Amino acid sequence: MAMLIAHLGPTGTYAEQAALAYLNRLKYEEQITLCPYPSIAQTLKAVARGKADVAVVPVENSIEGSVTITLDTLWQLDQLQIQLALVLPITHALLSHAPSLEAINTVYSHPQALAQCQGWLEQFLPTVELIPANSTTEALQHLEQESSAGAISSLRAARIYNLPILARAINDYPDNCTRFWVVGQRSVSRQMSAVKYTHTSVAFSLPANTPGALVKPLQIFAERSINLSRIESRPTKRSLGEYLFFLDLEADANSPLVQSAIAELSTFTEILKLFGSYNVVEVKSDS
Repeated sequence: MAMLIAHLGPTGTYAEQAALAYLNRLKYEEQITLCPYPSIAQTLKAVARGKADVAVVPVENSIEGSVTITLDTLWQLDQLQIQLALVLPITHALLSHAPSLEAINTVYSHPQALAQCQGWLEQFLPTVELIPANSTTEALQHLEQESSAGAISSLRAARIYNLPILARAINDYPDNCTRFWVVGQRSVSRQMSAVKYTHTSVAFSLPANTPGALVKPLQIFAERSINLSRIESRPTKRSLGEYLFFLDLEADANSPLVQSAIAELSTFTEILKLFGSYNVVEVKSDS
């Protein structure tokens, strides 16, 4: 049976690059097909609905922080579980048919890419109009029709679509990387695996916004010397001032220490979701 890997498309996105890195790690004897989707939410929902086996989605960038649509969608879809994290170096380039930077008056890209290059844009293209797109490669569709337009995308996308590169490495910080999650359907057998995992992700809501409501859940991990590598708040979307909290633990959920922490955490939370344990792998950039 063919394995289907969903990712944000079209062809040439950083998400596809991360999906290819995941594919190269697999020992899978059958056919593997990459399935591009027009949004991150649709990518995750494809797995939840059984239309794909796994989704490769961005969750955090070293410059711009969390990819909130990934967190929000994962909270909404109960049947999904994180299987692996991939850290991909990101190097942005400005692609355009324009003869020079001075000829450009519009730049398209994904909002994350525009934000990661805002310093460079302010310095070299301070008067251009910045227009967000659903992905870094969706932005490329404007270049053939608009000779004065540019798009921020990858060097790999420039090769795939045979587009001129006006400027390279335009992200504001050279150490720019994005962490992707490989997400699949929840599996009971995987939780019983003998493999040791380095990270666990959980999320919870609180029963009431009262003094000390967040301190008590966090103390559970401090008392057990479990390090939190990330904590993120997101609105519940029910009422202003109500939040969900996403935590990454540097520990394996299968360990007795973490299991006792999760059990105690459940007594302080309204809703508690365990997104699974996984390892983190750094991959090389295809640039």
